[in-house]
Amino acid sequence: MKSALLREVLGESLREQRFAQGRTLREVSSAARVSLGYLSEVERGQKEASSELILAICTALDLPQSELMRIVSDKMLKTEGSTEHRITVAA
Repeated sequence: MKSALLREVLGESLREQRFAQGRTLREVSSAARVSLGYLSEVERGQKEASSELILAICTALDLPQSELMRIVSDKMLKTEGSTEHRITVAA
C-alpha cells in the first residue's frame, strides 16, 4: 500500500469532521474566512494548508487543533503500519 501524503490525510480528516457536523463547504469557508475553492482543494489534499489556515478551519469547526492532529496521526499510523516499513535501531 502506498503511503499517504500528510496534506491528503489532513484534508480527508477535515472533510470528515465537516460532514459529521452536517455543515456545507460554504458554511465552513465563510466561518474560516477562506475561499470556498481553496478550502475544497485543502480537503481534497491538493493544497498544503498553513498553520494559520488549519487554526482558522479548526476554529470554524469548533474542533481543537490537538484533536485534528490526533485524528491525522492515527490515520498516518494505520497507513504506515500497513506498508510494512520498519526502522530498526542498532543497540
